[in-house]
Amino acid sequence: MFPKIILASQSPRRKQLLEWAEIPFEVIVKSTDETFPEGMPAEEVAIHIARNKAEAVKRSFNENKKLPILAADTIVVLKNKIIGKPKDRNDAIAILNALSANKHKVITGVVILNHHKTISFADTTEVKFHSLTHQEIEFYVDKYKPYDKAGAYAIQEWIGVVGIKSINGDFYNVMGLPVSRVVKELSKIK
Repeated sequence: MFPKIILASQSPRRKQLLEWAEIPFEVIVKSTDETFPEGMPAEEVAIHIARNKAEAVKRSFNENKKLPILAADTIVVLKNKIIGKPKDRNDAIAILNALSANKHKVITGVVILNHHKTISFADTTEVKFHSLTHQEIEFYVDKYKPYDKAGAYAIQEWIGVVGIKSINGDFYNVMGLPVSRVVKELSKIK
């Protein structure tokens, strides 16, 4: 149904979501700078980082490579503050304590580009956690080690199943890719 694309991400969750959508892809990743200008709005931060990932892969191609490139970056925003990936166990516990009983936003910036067109957008989902106990947080961090995840959690893991009170928006966006929107946008870039 879809032509093959390049996924500029090593995220196992993004790979899984593309497989579920039956989009053929190959993974090519180049190291990129994930910093952003101070004061940049959160939605633009996610797109900015995704664009850097996509353009780094595009620069590495020779002129014959014309497959569309898909890059994404997911951030978590709590009380207007961007929360990145935890530095260590203590940071993961502190992040989850802050998210406990609070509503936060999960924003995924997506950039799809090929040799002549670029599509970029951000998708936002609001997530609210139940009040989490310190034991629940420590159990999750020690068992699942969410050190590679923005906001120190993955919705599809134990903490999402038992800890999330409500979601307003695309569930798959919280996993790392708003797949239904990506499918619609990919059809525009052939």
